[in-house]
Amino acid sequence: MTDLLSGELLADIRERAADYDRDNAFFAEDLADLQASGYLGAMVPTAFGGGGLTLRETAHEQARLAAHAPATALAVNMHHVWVGVGRYLHERGDSSLDWLLREAASGEVFGFGYSEPGNDLVLLGSRTEARPDGSGGYTFHGRKIFTSNSPAWTRLGVLGLEKSGVLRHGRNGAPRLVHAFITRDGGGFEILDDWDTLGMRASQSRSTLLDGAHAPADRVLRLLPPGPSLDPYVLGIFTSFEVLLASVYAGIADRALELAVEAVNKRTSMKTGKAYAQDPDVRRRIADMALAQDSVWLQIDGITRDLDASAADPTLDRGAGWFRATAGLKVRVTEAAREIVDQAVRVSGGSTYFNGSELGRLYRDVLAGIFHPSSDDAAHATVAQSLLGPLE
Repeated sequence: MTDLLSGELLADIRERAADYDRDNAFFAEDLADLQASGYLGAMVPTAFGGGGLTLRETAHEQARLAAHAPATALAVNMHHVWVGVGRYLHERGDSSLDWLLREAASGEVFGFGYSEPGNDLVLLGSRTEARPDGSGGYTFHGRKIFTSNSPAWTRLGVLGLEKSGVLRHGRNGAPRLVHAFITRDGGGFEILDDWDTLGMRASQSRSTLLDGAHAPADRVLRLLPPGPSLDPYVLGIFTSFEVLLASVYAGIADRALELAVEAVNKRTSMKTGKAYAQDPDVRRRIADMALAQDSVWLQIDGITRDLDASAADPTLDRGAGWFRATAGLKVRVTEAAREIVDQAVRVSGGSTYFNGSELGRLYRDVLAGIFHPSSDDAAHATVAQSLLGPLE
């Protein structure tokens, strides 16, 4: 597992992170090195030419990468999510994304084009229009935001709504959500150069305008009614997205704790003449950070262990319960990471307020966690529904 992300590779990636952030530049050299190492195929089963890592192992590797370069890890994460979906389906006897596993192993880069302005339904609805081409394929028309890997993706997963009133193949014309993939060389889209953010700058998660981007019939994966769904494709997206996203922020927290420990051992109080590591208040803050981080990894490991084993052991399959489990995981981990980074800044001193500080950069990067699905409000609604049933 560690051969894919060697210490030397990670050191090179960390060395470039500050420059990418300062210049608001895409992580092109990181991506080239990660591709050369085989990391983009890490979770592809060995039968398809990949590394064969489990979801749990990939989560740990993503955390290691995030501890060295959060924005690089976040963008690569969106590629890994799609590979995770392909693997999830394949392990459950669904071969509809086997082509994706082969293409990921051969070097294609996958992006995630689902987020839209003002759409808090995420997987349950879309503002993008999906128009049938008459041959089983669709063209897509709308605006996507937070499209990580914008300068580099070669395959983009997209979601659109086929409007009602289209009567064909004996169906009643009800609207359907269309899940499909477009290719970069297929055209029909424009990527805006609009990524100038507080943090996660190297991810270059730019807006994408879809205006006729075409997915042929063999790249249309699901046609589903709007609203909640237990389709394995949707479950695969949701669980892979939430778990791997949590791992990125866990990695940020790992690094923040490491930097805080280094700082309090180096800093000396003029008042006492001792290192800050000997200050009881500082020690309590460090201990609080570590206790929170221990809990983060217990949760990630527990959920990924069950997800990895659930294909072979149906007793571990939580069904709809995976939405509650993984949405809650994402929220708890990102909130814990924010608190850990904040405490690390507090104990490390005013130098972290300068742009050259790695902790200062982590402080900006970790804030992005509140904007990824599932939001805090959405996760609470999911948990409430699991306990109280749907709203009337």
